Amino acid sequence: MKILTRDVPPRAAWALEQAGVHPLLARLYAARGVLGKDELDDGLARLLPPASLKGAQEAAVLLADALAANRKLCIVADYDCDGATACAVAMRGLRLLGAANVCYLVPDRVVDGYGLTPAIAERVKAQGADILITVDNGIASVEGVAAANALGLKVLVTDHHLPGARLPDAAVIVNPNQPGCGFESKSMAGVGVMFYVLLALRAELRARGTFTGDTQPKLDSLLPLVALGTVADVVKLDANNRRLVAQGMKRIRSGALPCGLASLFGVAGREEASASTFDLAFALGPRINAAGRLADMTLGIECLLTDDAARGEELARTLDTINRERREIEGGMREQALAEAEAMFEEGAEPPSAICVFDPDFHEGVVGIVAARIKDKLHRPTFVFAASAAPGKGHELKGSGRSIPGFHLRDALDLVAKRHPGVLLRFGGHAMAAGCSIGEEHFDVFEQALAQVAQEWLDAEALLRSLPTDGPLAPEYRRPDLVDTLQEAVWGQGFAPPVFSEEVEVISQRLVGEKHLALRLKHQGQPVDGIWFGHTQPLPARVKIAFRLEADEWQGTRRVRFLLEGAEL
Repeated sequence: MKILTRDVPPRAAWALEQAGVHPLLARLYAARGVLGKDELDDGLARLLPPASLKGAQEAAVLLADALAANRKLCIVADYDCDGATACAVAMRGLRLLGAANVCYLVPDRVVDGYGLTPAIAERVKAQGADILITVDNGIASVEGVAAANALGLKVLVTDHHLPGARLPDAAVIVNPNQPGCGFESKSMAGVGVMFYVLLALRAELRARGTFTGDTQPKLDSLLPLVALGTVADVVKLDANNRRLVAQGMKRIRSGALPCGLASLFGVAGREEASASTFDLAFALGPRINAAGRLADMTLGIECLLTDDAARGEELARTLDTINRERREIEGGMREQALAEAEAMFEEGAEPPSAICVFDPDFHEGVVGIVAARIKDKLHRPTFVFAASAAPGKGHELKGSGRSIPGFHLRDALDLVAKRHPGVLLRFGGHAMAAGCSIGEEHFDVFEQALAQVAQEWLDAEALLRSLPTDGPLAPEYRRPDLVDTLQEAVWGQGFAPPVFSEEVEVISQRLVGEKHLALRLKHQGQPVDGIWFGHTQPLPARVKIAFRLEADEWQGTRRVRFLLEGAEL
């Protein structure tokens, strides 16, 4: 591993300091491209206007007409945390704006697969719906939308995934990544897109005289859900996304959040009063996602929808139990998949340019998590496949992939599909995460084709694992109150949380729980505790480490410890 230090533009850092930003935060923000304090203004008034999002106004008119005619609306969700939060935002928001007849349907990961299919369209029609609204899916559902149209449904697609060569023939499409959309935030999550549709709908209802500026419903109650879905979907936290997340976090910390969300904090052992984006990404998100992976995402959506505290607590406990089961399945799969991946190359040699792993016993609900673990360990684009459990599709493999910087996974799949027609049955996704289905007989062809693309696109520098950091930490900044300040800020994909790096002296080290390394370090002449989770190899007496900061409590005193992220060994 190579530990790198981010460049800090001195003029930007100075300007931020002069504007009153703490010197450490000024350095961190400047290194992440922030040029002035106005970019840190997270007020709702600074959000990009809904009118700049292509299709939002047309969607508002369609929905306003539907509300006026008391049409039945049905939301077709996705089975991940972004899809669940988008569905909950749609349900809650439409009801706030006067929808009396709205329901939802979430596909089953195994039986239905991803997105709006003809079979899903038929189920929506059977529920008596007039309007079908997709959230976090639909941009690739050409056949599903055609089937819905044939059934007499009007389709509103709200999505954020990259479109294919052909768009579905929906009544309206709202997607910042569709051709001709000038919306600046191309990285908005599915939940953010739906929130923007609701903002546009409220403006349309105001224009029709349904509400005034004083009587219109407040949609800011939805922002905790928007924050959760945005962080959990690991989309780039550009300025607009950071504002959405910051507004949601403020409401969570003040206790203004749905009771089911509050219960999820409780079962995860986290405090909403001191909530951070880390909590959303690694505590709440996985518990919602677990329902879609192993059970039924209806559980997750209902947890976010309920206003009954006892029901919220019950659902949160159920989700926590499912997540524990997910961890057990993932643990066994991860060990087996990693062993298969490491068997592809000799010890001491470099791994192949891309990794593909399949085993008949793998569970398709956790292939994405396992792919992420292998990618993190080997620093290679990785696909993990499992046999489809869907009826009549036993010959198909469902794969989930995770990538490294410099290798756009969806574009790579597109190239594989062009070079090897018929190998990929379905595919979609983003730069860093994608999914696909292939026939089992085509696994070897896919593996070789992906490796070929990786060899062409990835050079030696891209294949070298590197860790960007923020350089040394001044000892006067090693304080619990400053750790709290850092944790209150919005960090995530594309706006990385602070990681510091420098050479330290190792005073002592010991294994904890047989798989974590507990350390006593000397940092700039002063002792400090550290821990490296999931690492068992001892460190030399002096070593350059990369570390995050954490404030914990010991014998009634708060102190700072280092959480190691890596070391140059």
